[in-house]
Amino acid sequence: MLSSISPLGERARATRWGTTVTAYLLGSLLGGLALGALSAFLGALVPASLSTSLGVTLAVGVVLVLLAVLDLLASPTSGRRPLVRLPSWQRQVDEQWLGRYRGWVYGVGFGAQLGFGVVTIITSTTVYAMVLVTAWSGDVRVGLVVGGAFGLVRALPVLAARHVHEAVSLRRLLARVERWARPAEHVAVGSLSAAGAVVVAVGVAGGLL
Repeated sequence: MLSSISPLGERARATRWGTTVTAYLLGSLLGGLALGALSAFLGALVPASLSTSLGVTLAVGVVLVLLAVLDLLASPTSGRRPLVRLPSWQRQVDEQWLGRYRGWVYGVGFGAQLGFGVVTIITSTTVYAMVLVTAWSGDVRVGLVVGGAFGLVRALPVLAARHVHEAVSLRRLLARVERWARPAEHVAVGSLSAAGAVVVAVGVAGGLL
Protein backbone atom coordinates (compact mmCIF):
# COMPACT_ATOMS: atom_id res chain seq x y z
CA MET A 1 0.00 0.00 0.00
CA LEU A 2 2.93 2.35 0.52
CA SER A 3 3.58 2.56 -3.22
CA SER A 4 -0.11 2.80 -4.12
CA ILE A 5 -1.56 5.10 -1.46
CA SER A 6 0.82 8.04 -1.22
CA PRO A 7 0.41 11.76 -1.92
CA LEU A 8 2.27 11.15 -5.20
CA GLY A 9 -0.09 8.39 -6.33
CA GLU A 10 -3.23 10.12 -5.12
CA ARG A 11 -2.28 13.32 -6.92
CA ALA A 12 -1.86 11.36 -10.16
CA ARG A 13 -5.39 9.97 -9.70
CA ALA A 14 -6.81 13.40 -8.79
CA THR A 15 -7.85 12.19 -5.33
CA ARG A 16 -7.04 13.49 -1.86
CA TRP A 17 -4.49 11.48 0.10
CA GLY A 18 -5.95 12.46 3.45
CA THR A 19 -9.41 11.22 2.50
CA THR A 20 -8.10 7.94 1.08
CA VAL A 21 -5.85 7.24 4.07
CA THR A 22 -8.62 8.00 6.56
CA ALA A 23 -10.88 5.56 4.71
CA TYR A 24 -8.08 3.00 4.60
CA LEU A 25 -7.43 3.23 8.34
CA LEU A 26 -11.15 2.98 9.09
CA GLY A 27 -11.57 0.02 6.75
CA SER A 28 -8.64 -1.84 8.29
CA LEU A 29 -9.97 -1.16 11.79
CA LEU A 30 -13.40 -2.51 10.82
CA GLY A 31 -11.81 -5.55 9.16
CA GLY A 32 -9.81 -6.33 12.29
CA LEU A 33 -12.89 -5.87 14.49
CA ALA A 34 -14.84 -8.27 12.29
CA LEU A 35 -12.13 -10.95 12.33
CA GLY A 36 -11.59 -10.68 16.07
CA ALA A 37 -15.29 -10.80 16.85
CA LEU A 38 -15.89 -13.73 14.51
CA SER A 39 -12.97 -15.73 15.93
CA ALA A 40 -14.10 -15.09 19.50
CA PHE A 41 -17.70 -16.00 18.66
CA LEU A 42 -16.61 -19.32 17.17
CA GLY A 43 -14.35 -19.93 20.16
CA ALA A 44 -17.29 -19.33 22.50
CA LEU A 45 -18.98 -22.40 21.01
CA VAL A 46 -16.35 -24.54 22.76
CA PRO A 47 -17.34 -25.38 26.37
CA ALA A 48 -15.52 -23.14 28.84
CA SER A 49 -14.45 -26.18 30.87
CA LEU A 50 -12.51 -27.39 27.82
CA SER A 51 -11.05 -24.11 26.60
CA THR A 52 -9.72 -23.25 30.08
CA SER A 53 -8.38 -26.72 30.78
CA LEU A 54 -4.67 -27.25 31.41
CA GLY A 55 -4.23 -29.27 28.23
CA VAL A 56 -5.78 -26.62 25.96
CA THR A 57 -3.91 -23.80 27.69
CA LEU A 58 -0.58 -25.56 27.22
CA ALA A 59 -1.49 -26.38 23.62
CA VAL A 60 -2.21 -22.71 22.87
CA GLY A 61 1.14 -21.68 24.34
CA VAL A 62 3.03 -24.32 22.39
CA VAL A 63 1.27 -23.39 19.15
CA LEU A 64 2.25 -19.73 19.62
CA VAL A 65 5.90 -20.75 19.97
CA LEU A 66 5.61 -23.01 16.92
CA LEU A 67 4.11 -20.12 14.95
CA ALA A 68 7.17 -18.04 15.85
CA VAL A 69 9.44 -20.81 14.55
CA LEU A 70 7.35 -21.13 11.39
CA ASP A 71 7.67 -17.39 10.82
CA LEU A 72 11.46 -17.71 10.91
CA LEU A 73 11.46 -20.65 8.51
CA ALA A 74 9.13 -18.87 6.09
CA SER A 75 11.02 -15.58 6.15
CA PRO A 76 12.74 -14.43 2.94
CA THR A 77 14.52 -11.56 4.72
CA SER A 78 17.47 -13.52 6.08
CA GLY A 79 19.31 -13.73 2.78
CA ARG A 80 18.12 -17.22 1.87
CA ARG A 81 15.15 -18.87 0.29
CA PRO A 82 12.27 -19.58 2.69
CA LEU A 83 12.40 -23.14 3.99
CA VAL A 84 8.61 -23.40 4.15
CA ARG A 85 5.61 -21.54 2.79
CA LEU A 86 2.87 -20.27 5.04
CA PRO A 87 -0.58 -21.70 4.28
CA SER A 88 -2.37 -18.80 2.65
CA TRP A 89 -4.69 -17.56 -0.04
CA GLN A 90 -2.70 -16.59 -3.12
CA ARG A 91 -4.77 -13.45 -3.50
CA GLN A 92 -4.03 -9.75 -3.39
CA VAL A 93 -6.33 -6.74 -3.34
CA ASP A 94 -7.50 -5.75 -6.82
CA GLU A 95 -5.27 -2.85 -7.89
CA GLN A 96 -7.65 -2.08 -10.76
CA TRP A 97 -9.81 -0.42 -8.12
CA LEU A 98 -7.26 2.40 -8.04
CA GLY A 99 -8.33 3.65 -11.44
CA ARG A 100 -11.95 2.56 -11.21
CA TYR A 101 -13.27 4.02 -7.96
CA ARG A 102 -12.99 7.12 -5.82
CA GLY A 103 -10.22 7.26 -3.25
CA TRP A 104 -12.44 6.65 -0.23
CA VAL A 105 -13.99 3.60 -1.92
CA TYR A 106 -10.74 1.74 -2.58
CA GLY A 107 -9.39 3.06 0.70
CA VAL A 108 -12.15 1.36 2.67
CA GLY A 109 -12.10 -1.72 0.42
CA PHE A 110 -8.35 -2.29 0.62
CA GLY A 111 -8.28 -1.54 4.33
CA ALA A 112 -11.13 -3.91 5.17
CA GLN A 113 -9.54 -6.80 3.26
CA LEU A 114 -6.10 -6.29 4.79
CA GLY A 115 -7.53 -5.69 8.26
CA PHE A 116 -9.55 -8.90 8.08
CA GLY A 117 -6.21 -10.57 7.50
CA VAL A 118 -7.13 -13.99 6.17
CA VAL A 119 -8.62 -13.07 2.77
CA THR A 120 -5.34 -11.92 1.18
CA ILE A 121 -1.82 -13.37 1.08
CA ILE A 122 -0.65 -14.07 4.64
CA THR A 123 2.98 -13.08 5.10
CA SER A 124 3.28 -13.54 8.87
CA THR A 125 2.00 -16.10 11.36
CA THR A 126 0.94 -13.23 13.62
CA VAL A 127 -2.35 -13.36 11.69
CA TYR A 128 -2.90 -16.96 12.79
CA ALA A 129 -1.81 -16.08 16.32
CA MET A 130 -4.42 -13.34 16.54
CA VAL A 131 -7.16 -15.69 15.39
CA LEU A 132 -5.98 -18.37 17.84
CA VAL A 133 -5.85 -16.05 20.85
CA THR A 134 -9.24 -14.43 20.21
CA ALA A 135 -10.85 -17.82 19.59
CA TRP A 136 -9.28 -19.19 22.77
CA SER A 137 -10.65 -16.26 24.75
CA GLY A 138 -14.20 -17.11 23.69
CA ASP A 139 -15.14 -13.52 24.58
CA VAL A 140 -16.36 -11.24 21.81
CA ARG A 141 -15.26 -8.20 23.83
CA VAL A 142 -11.71 -9.53 23.86
CA GLY A 143 -12.04 -10.30 20.16
CA LEU A 144 -13.09 -6.72 19.43
CA VAL A 145 -10.20 -5.22 21.41
CA VAL A 146 -7.51 -7.53 20.00
CA GLY A 147 -8.96 -7.53 16.49
CA GLY A 148 -9.36 -3.75 16.44
CA ALA A 149 -5.75 -3.26 17.56
CA PHE A 150 -4.61 -5.78 14.95
CA GLY A 151 -6.47 -4.06 12.12
CA LEU A 152 -5.36 -0.58 13.10
CA VAL A 153 -1.68 -1.53 13.53
CA ARG A 154 -1.69 -3.25 10.14
CA ALA A 155 -2.82 -0.01 8.51
CA LEU A 156 -0.57 2.47 10.31
CA PRO A 157 2.51 1.95 8.06
CA VAL A 158 0.66 3.79 5.28
CA LEU A 159 1.23 7.00 7.26
CA ALA A 160 4.96 6.66 6.54
CA ALA A 161 4.17 7.71 2.96
CA ARG A 162 2.79 11.11 4.01
CA HIS A 163 5.90 12.94 2.71
CA VAL A 164 6.10 11.07 -0.61
CA HIS A 165 5.43 13.79 -3.16
CA GLU A 166 7.90 12.71 -5.84
CA ALA A 167 9.36 9.47 -7.20
CA VAL A 168 12.72 9.84 -5.45
CA SER A 169 10.96 10.09 -2.07
CA LEU A 170 9.04 6.90 -2.81
CA ARG A 171 12.24 5.03 -3.66
CA ARG A 172 13.86 6.20 -0.42
CA LEU A 173 10.83 5.10 1.58
CA LEU A 174 10.76 1.65 0.00
CA ALA A 175 14.49 1.24 0.66
CA ARG A 176 13.93 2.22 4.29
CA VAL A 177 11.09 -0.28 4.60
CA GLU A 178 13.38 -2.99 3.21
CA ARG A 179 16.03 -2.18 5.82
CA TRP A 180 13.49 -2.42 8.63
CA ALA A 181 11.95 -5.69 7.41
CA ARG A 182 14.27 -7.97 9.35
CA PRO A 183 14.12 -6.04 12.66
CA ALA A 184 10.33 -6.01 12.40
CA GLU A 185 10.38 -9.76 11.81
CA HIS A 186 12.51 -10.23 14.94
CA VAL A 187 10.04 -8.20 16.98
CA ALA A 188 7.14 -10.33 15.73
CA VAL A 189 8.95 -13.60 16.38
CA GLY A 190 10.09 -12.46 19.81
CA SER A 191 6.58 -11.33 20.72
CA LEU A 192 5.04 -14.64 19.66
CA SER A 193 7.69 -16.60 21.55
CA ALA A 194 7.21 -14.50 24.68
CA ALA A 195 3.42 -14.79 24.49
CA GLY A 196 3.67 -18.56 24.08
CA ALA A 197 6.05 -18.86 27.02
CA VAL A 198 3.76 -16.78 29.23
CA VAL A 199 0.71 -18.88 28.33
CA VAL A 200 2.61 -22.10 29.04
CA ALA A 201 3.88 -20.70 32.35
CA VAL A 202 0.39 -19.64 33.37
CA GLY A 203 -0.97 -23.06 32.43
CA VAL A 204 1.70 -24.88 34.42
CA ALA A 205 1.23 -22.57 37.42
CA GLY A 206 -2.50 -23.10 37.27
CA GLY A 207 -2.03 -26.85 37.14
CA LEU A 208 0.20 -26.79 40.21
CA LEU A 209 -2.23 -24.77 42.31
